[in-house]
Amino acid sequence: MYNLALLFIFSSFGLLGFGFYFFLKIKESKKLQHIRSLPFDQKYREYLRRIELYRNLPKEDKERIERTILEFIYTKEFLGVQLEVTEEMKIVIAFHACLLLFKSKLGGCYEQLKTIIIYPTTVAIENMHNNSGIYTKEKLLIDGQSTGDIVVIIWNNAKREAYHHSYNNVIIHEFAHEIDFMNGAADGIPPLESSKYYEWVSIIYKDFQKMSQAFIGKKDIGKYKFLGEYAVTNKAEFFAVITERFFESPNILKKKFPELYNELKDFYGIDPISNILINNRSNLN
Repeated sequence: MYNLALLFIFSSFGLLGFGFYFFLKIKESKKLQHIRSLPFDQKYREYLRRIELYRNLPKEDKERIERTILEFIYTKEFLGVQLEVTEEMKIVIAFHACLLLFKSKLGGCYEQLKTIIIYPTTVAIENMHNNSGIYTKEKLLIDGQSTGDIVVIIWNNAKREAYHHSYNNVIIHEFAHEIDFMNGAADGIPPLESSKYYEWVSIIYKDFQKMSQAFIGKKDIGKYKFLGEYAVTNKAEFFAVITERFFESPNILKKKFPELYNELKDFYGIDPISNILINNRSNLN
C-alpha cells in the first residue's frame, strides 16, 4: 500500500507538471497569435527604409520579415545601460537578427535568447586567463557579445553599420553566434541537417585552415584579407565573419569564395545578390 501511495503521489505531481506545461504552451501560443495580428507601425517602417538590406528585399519578403520583427521585439527583453532603449534600437536590432532566420529552415525566433543589453559605446570587460594554475586578468574592449541567452550590442557602432553599408555589421555578427549556440557550443557548426553536415565541415573548415596558415605565415594572405584577421580567432568567429560578409558584401564573397557563398545561401535560404539585382532593376523602372 505504501508503494502504491507513493506511486499515486508521484503520478499526481507528474500530471500537474504536464498540465502546467500544457497551460504555458497554450498561453504562449495565444500571445504569439496576438502579436502576429498586430499592425506594423509606419514609424517602424521608416527606420527600416534607412537600411539597405531591407530596401533590397522583395516586397513579399519585407512583409514576411516585418511579422518576425514584431515577434522578436515583443518576446525579448531590451535593457539599456547608461541609455534609454528606443523603438529605433529595437527595430534595427530585430531586423538584422530576423534577417538571418526568417527564410532559413531553422525558423523560430531565437527561443533560447532572453535579453538584449545595449550600451551606448564600446565597453570594457574583464577576461580571466589560466596559465598552468596562474590566473591573470585583462580588460578587453568589445563591440558586442553573445552568450546564448544574452546578446550585448554597442549602439553607436551598430547604428553606424546598419545605416551605412560596409563589410562589417556587429548585429549580424552577434546573432550568427546565437545561431551557432543553438546546437550547443559555439564551434562554427550551426544546426544542420545530417545530410549537410559533412559538406559544411569540409568546405568551411578547409577555408578556415587555409586562412589560419596564411595569417601565421604573413606571406600570402591574398583573398583572405577580405575576411580580416579576426576571422582566424577560432571557428566560431570565422562563421560569424563570413555571415557578415555574406549579407553585407555578397558580390565580393561570391567572387573570392564561391563555395562558402553557396553554403551560406543554402543555410540561410536567401540570395543577397539576387535581392540586390531585383532592387536595382526596380530603381531603374
